[in-house]
Amino acid sequence: MPYVNVKMLEGRSEDQKKALVEKVTDAVVETTGASKEKVVVFIEEMSKNHYAVAGKRLSDED
Repeated sequence: MPYVNVKMLEGRSEDQKKALVEKVTDAVVETTGASKEKVVVFIEEMSKNHYAVAGKRLSDED
């Protein structure tokens, strides 16, 4: 049973997340041969104040 964890900044629409889950699932099925019913996709959304690059939070750059 393949598990896929997607971490991304919050702000995407429900339609975007739905499309992401569908395409990730299809890619896992295509590349691993797993059945679609066995693919699990988790989306973890982070706020900009919980994400930093080069020592600076993204929320501090707005």
